[in-house]
Amino acid sequence: MIDYTQPWDATESLRRSGRRQGFLRRLLSNPGGIVGLVLVALVMLVAVLAPLLSPHDPAQQDIASRLQPPFWAKDGSLDHPFGTDSVGRDILSRVIHGSRISIFVGLVATTASALLGVSLGLIAGYLGGTSDSVISRLGDVQQAIPFLVLAIAVAALLGPGLQNLILVLVITTWVTFFRVVRGEVLLVREEQYVLSARAIGASTLRIVLRYILPNVAASIIVIGTLLVANMIIFEASLSFLGLGVPSSIPTWGRIVADGREYIDDEWWITLFPGLAILITVMGINLLGDWLREDLDPRWRRR
Repeated sequence: MIDYTQPWDATESLRRSGRRQGFLRRLLSNPGGIVGLVLVALVMLVAVLAPLLSPHDPAQQDIASRLQPPFWAKDGSLDHPFGTDSVGRDILSRVIHGSRISIFVGLVATTASALLGVSLGLIAGYLGGTSDSVISRLGDVQQAIPFLVLAIAVAALLGPGLQNLILVLVITTWVTFFRVVRGEVLLVREEQYVLSARAIGASTLRIVLRYILPNVAASIIVIGTLLVANMIIFEASLSFLGLGVPSSIPTWGRIVADGREYIDDEWWITLFPGLAILITVMGINLLGDWLREDLDPRWRRR
């Protein structure tokens, strides 16, 4: 609603309109960004509407229909368009419901990892000294251990479960945000506007939140977008190894693991969840690349 008691700032209105038009123009000029946005939107839509889109209960077993091929193959049926697995569960329904776990884990784990890594990066970068040394050495230790080894060790210690899976992913990825944010804060804290704010007595919290965080936000957004794709792959890898969520919950990694013994003849069990992972990760990476080009001035000048 327009507030007619306030004067209309035509310049500000034109500036906002120009930013929106520039955003759309840059998006439309990047085919990869459009493809990524469409793919991500479709996967998100499938995840939200999974109960309505899946033709069967993903956990329902039908031994009489076990190892049924896709509908276009011999002995295939439209009742199971993507075929069935070794106990007669519908592959299409399991792939559709598996998207919910992958998207949920990717978004929640990335958000939690960003909160932890960005907070520690701001503290270490701005305060320096002992805080920087301690947190940086902790990050060095975490990076010295290969991801999969650390993830397997933590998952084996905590046991399978959705919460434990997210915790494992956060523990193994927070340093990605920390390193980037710390490096940028070390540069931003020496800028004139930060020194001026410090000179007039602004509190540390205000300086960090008001002047430093907005200037490193673009990098955080880009890293977060790309890390969602990595989280989905990490979740699929751990589920494939049996260290993810319980086996009763359909996930793409678990479906691939269920079909590895039948891959020579019943290839469809592993093909469709593998394609789902490929399409989702490709879409997120294309969207992340476009965001990097749009938000980072260094890329715009190329």
